[in-house]
Amino acid sequence: MKNTELTGSIRGLLDEYKKAINELISVIKPLNFTQLSTVVNNETKDPDCKSIQTILAHSVASGYSYSVYIENSIGLDTSCPYDITFDNVNQYIEALNSMYDYCENVFKNNAIPEIEQIDNSKKIKTKWGQQYDIEQLMEHAIVHILRHRRQIEKIIKRQSD
Repeated sequence: MKNTELTGSIRGLLDEYKKAINELISVIKPLNFTQLSTVVNNETKDPDCKSIQTILAHSVASGYSYSVYIENSIGLDTSCPYDITFDNVNQYIEALNSMYDYCENVFKNNAIPEIEQIDNSKKIKTKWGQQYDIEQLMEHAIVHILRHRRQIEKIIKRQSD
């Protein structure tokens, strides 16, 4: 049975996810190309943390990957996207909104099993080794956006000092 009318804990998780994305969008909206693309961390070995641009590309790709994990857990064969780098914030805003819409449609267009699972055999194993039920994976998706929003806010503050 499809969940075209999302309610309860799924709706709550999606609402908080959208709220986190909107908060990130409000932070990045005023940025220009220089702020977006300037390498801010030459020391890191993590290519996803070199600039606001790479952080946003990683955030969008990760957001899609959480949806893909859910799709694959219910028997769909979907693959994760790669990071796509854009030259302006409007493209990232569009990508973040599309990423959210994709996630919401996963829940609307598919029969999703119970989102809270105690049985580890019913949990989703991620490429980084963690096992999550759908509820935990969505909570991770929300916090992932929040952490990167915070990271970008700190970069912007350093750039303006």
